[in-house]
Amino acid sequence: MIQSEEAEYFMEAVRELIQRYGLEEDFEHVIIPLHGENGRIRRCYLLKRRFIRIVYPEGHFIDYPLAQVIEAIIRYPEISLSEALYLLHKETDELIPELPENKNDEN
Repeated sequence: MIQSEEAEYFMEAVRELIQRYGLEEDFEHVIIPLHGENGRIRRCYLLKRRFIRIVYPEGHFIDYPLAQVIEAIIRYPEISLSEALYLLHKETDELIPELPENKNDEN
């Protein structure tokens, strides 16, 4: 029962963001319209999943809740998603996930 409650909470948060920002959606995607440099509208399609995984070049990854990803894209559409998420966490004074250090022990 806990999983269904978590799923409902997740979907409620996503629905609230869709309404607040006037976003589009289909069965599998949240669709965020963005204005391109030349004035044309482009769209960002995000799968409706609880988390979006960002894989960093250093080899580590962080799973971000979909609601945070949507907020980051809306607030900072001109920069990369990883930078936008960092700024969103910094702006809201949320705990920024610690990045694991890659240790190369040569013994």
